[in-house]
Amino acid sequence: MTDCGCEKARRDLEEYLRHEVCKTSQTDIAEHLENCASCQDEALVSRTLTEVVARACKETAPEELRDQVMERLRAVQATH
Repeated sequence: MTDCGCEKARRDLEEYLRHEVCKTSQTDIAEHLENCASCQDEALVSRTLTEVVARACKETAPEELRDQVMERLRAVQATH
C-alpha cells in the first residue's frame, strides 16, 4: 500500500465514498484518510452532505407544491 496523497484522495473522494474506484485506489485512499486529518475532515463533510441529500430525496413534497410544479410543467409543455 502506498499513500496516494491529498490531491488524488480529494479528486477521487466522491467515487471512493460510493465504492466506485478500483480496489487498489480504494485501499490507497483509505490509508491516506487514516493518516491525514485534513482529508478526513473533507470526507466527513462529503459523507454528511450525501446522507442529508439522500434523506431529503426520500421525503415527499407537500401536495400544494407538487400541484404547482405539475401545473407549471403542463404550461411549459403546452407552449412547445
